[in-house]
Amino acid sequence: MSTSPGPSHFLSLPDLAARSSGGAVLWANDDLFAERENLITPKAAEFRPATFGHKGQIYDGWETRRRRGAGPDTCDAAIVRLGVPAVVRGVVVDTAWFTGNYPPQISVEAAQIDGYPSTEELVQQAAWETIVERSKVDGDTRNPFEVTSTRRWTHLRLSIYPDGGVARFRVHGEGMLDPRFAEKRTLDLAALENGGRITACSNMFYSSPNNLLLSGGPRNMGEGWETSRRRDSGNDWVQIRLAGQGMLDAVELDTSYFVGNAPGSARLSGHDGDGDWFELLPVTDLLPDTRHRFLVNADRPITEARLDIYPDGGMARVRLFGALTDTGLDGLRGRWDASA
Repeated sequence: MSTSPGPSHFLSLPDLAARSSGGAVLWANDDLFAERENLITPKAAEFRPATFGHKGQIYDGWETRRRRGAGPDTCDAAIVRLGVPAVVRGVVVDTAWFTGNYPPQISVEAAQIDGYPSTEELVQQAAWETIVERSKVDGDTRNPFEVTSTRRWTHLRLSIYPDGGVARFRVHGEGMLDPRFAEKRTLDLAALENGGRITACSNMFYSSPNNLLLSGGPRNMGEGWETSRRRDSGNDWVQIRLAGQGMLDAVELDTSYFVGNAPGSARLSGHDGDGDWFELLPVTDLLPDTRHRFLVNADRPITEARLDIYPDGGMARVRLFGALTDTGLDGLRGRWDASA
């Protein structure tokens, strides 16, 4: 499978439509050949030739029936709810394994909706705004599209013209925490669902560091972050931008499922935009397959954290518990209002 040329700098951002990020496919007008829910499966699409069900070849994706007598604007559509309100920076329409049955064109629309609307409200009453114009796609290809809108969105609608199959729909962006849920509360300030994000990483050979910030626990080693084996005297590290300026009081370093490849130790540092990094948790021994919890006596606020692991290995989750400062809350409110 190939990746078509085009903007792709947004691909380092987390996929906020994925099931692991809390995304859900709420509706599709048709999914006769392959279920709409496959669109948001975190892992790459798979294919087994000559595996037929009672509706034909089984595809790991979303596939609609063939339309007859379709006009130029005829399309099928699916609606995805993001795991968290987000500013979308780009989408990927992945047609993996769809070669003679992919849609020639797609478009993407977005809506911002408070609460939990019914399917009927989404389909008939939502105010949709186009964020990806009707565009050509190739078969068996990851087709990336940059999004320039700076508004926050909660739902996306993928339309395919006139019909066909899409394996995965990836929505890369920056999650935004509703300020009302941050006032006078202790939160995981690193969580994707609260607006945390990875800003730098030394190595992501086996898996993405974005996995560190997912909600819930991992189900296997592949749902964490793992580096290649180092053959030098250095160490691996990852850098995390918090939901806003905050004061930490506890840290969780989870090595679940990493049995023979967990780091031997780790260190956590903080930064607030100016000056040098300062230590929050000294170099501390870690055990394999263990959720480690540590109290932190921080006397300075931070906006970013850096986790150093020694010398390499895998980590399932990182939780940074604390509360936003008044400055952090004001900044969050400003970003929330600006993206309305």
